[in-house]
Order: sequence, then C-alpha cells, then structure tokens
Amino acid sequence: MVLEYAKFFKSSLGGNLLIMRKILLSALLILVLAFSASADVTIRLGVTGSVYDELWAPAKNLLKSEGINLEVIQFTDYVTPNRALNDGDIDLNGFQHQIYFKDELESRGYKLTNIANTFVVPLNLYSRKIKTLDEIKDGDVIAIPNDPTNGGRAIKVLATSGLIKLRDGAGFNPTKDDIETYNKKIEIQELAANVIPAALPDVTAGVINDTYALDNGLKASDAVFADQAREHEYWNLLAARTSDLNDPAKVEVFDKIIKALHSPESRKVFEELYGGFFRPVGWDEDLLAPFRK
Repeated sequence: MVLEYAKFFKSSLGGNLLIMRKILLSALLILVLAFSASADVTIRLGVTGSVYDELWAPAKNLLKSEGINLEVIQFTDYVTPNRALNDGDIDLNGFQHQIYFKDELESRGYKLTNIANTFVVPLNLYSRKIKTLDEIKDGDVIAIPNDPTNGGRAIKVLATSGLIKLRDGAGFNPTKDDIETYNKKIEIQELAANVIPAALPDVTAGVINDTYALDNGLKASDAVFADQAREHEYWNLLAARTSDLNDPAKVEVFDKIIKALHSPESRKVFEELYGGFFRPVGWDEDLLAPFRK
C-alpha cells in the first residue's frame, strides 16, 4: 500500500513539475514579447498632403526592422505643423522649405532645428480656364499664396513668366509693392495656399504649392507656366525640436529616419512615381553631425 502511494505521489509531482515548467516558459515568452513591443519607438511625423504617405512609404518599411514605427500625421494647412512640433504634439515635421521655416522661427519664436534636406519642388501656375500664358488678358485674376514666403516666390514666378516686372532692388521675397510694371493688367488675389486649388474655377489662374496641386489632381504637365527655381532657400527640410537634439537616444532614432528617407528605395519613389516632380537635394549633407555625442 505504501509503495503504491509513493509511486502515485512521484507520478503526480512529475506531472505538476512539467506543467509548472510549461507555465514558466510561457510567462517568460510573454515577458520577452512585451519587452520587445515596449522597445519599439513610435515617431509622429507631421506633413501636409496625402502625397507624403507615398513619399515616406519606403522609409516606413525600412524603419520597421529598426524597431521604429513612423506614424505620418496629416495637417491641412502650413501654420499648424510647426506649432504642433514646438508644443510636443508631434516629433518631427517635413512639409516646408528653408525660407518658410526661417520666417516661422523668426516670427513665432519656435525652438526648432533643420536636421535634414529632403527635396525641392516647383511652384507652378495652374488654370481651369486657359492653356497658355498668351490667353491671359487685362482684368484677369491670378491667385497666389498669402503667406510671405510662398507669396514672395509666387510673385517671382509671375515675374519669370513675363506677366509682371519687378523693380530693381526687390528682395528675395518680393511683395506686390515691388511690382514695377504689369505687362498684363492682372489682379493678384492673395489666398491661403490650401484653398487656391478649390478657387481655380473663380479665378483665371493660380500659383499652387506642390502637395495641394497633387491632392487636387493637378500634374506638373498641367501647368500653364512651370517654375524653374531651385535655390537652396526653396529646399524642403525635416525639422525637430531643438531640445530633443540634446538627447543622444533621440538623435540616434532621427539619424535612422534620415538614412531611411535618403535610401535608394526612397529615391526611386521620388524620381519615378511623380515623374521627377519631387527632386532629392542635399542628401549628401549631414545636418545631424553637430548633435552626435
């Protein structure tokens, strides 16, 4: 009787140990998976225009293997993304060119830093009513962006097209006050950049920013006049909070994001998907170098 009880106890104990071992292994696996999930980093990138989802798609895929989840946050205007970045609502933004960024820092006091060059895009003149510049006549209305930097660039587009002539000494960002001669007596109407595409039926033509043009079905080939400006000031950039650049861990993450954006996979999308509409520039410049420790 005692011998039988001993055999039963040994058998039960062995079974329980096996069960306990399985439970411990399962718990360990759960902890490992939980740690791995918590080790992933989510970076919120602010942009303006659905085209950025495609432009950043290759980088997003490359970053997954680095444990970085790049979340693209869409904004509908040019004012909010810098405020959101400055306030900590997002981690990076990539929607603006150098001169707009500089103006935002000076006028609003944001503590932001350019950490990478991205691309340069044209600022073209589009129309739903005419096909060529020759069709523009006295009294026609031309819409341009009402923010100082894109507005100034639009004025230069109109000058290059021959519709107007700027006075000698006009600055890099001219205004309507710098127009010396109207070669065609057009009316220049200043509107928010994001509403100009919708306003095209009500004006003769409008100078429209790249992403807003694409989001409204306009292609570079549709332009009545194509902008050829490629100055450094019009290069687009990737911005971060200046305070974040004091954190080596964040700098390392930003560095991986930049390398993913500057990858051959991204370049192929930039150069082929939109027929060269987005042109990579300054990818050989390492703007993060001063912040690496």
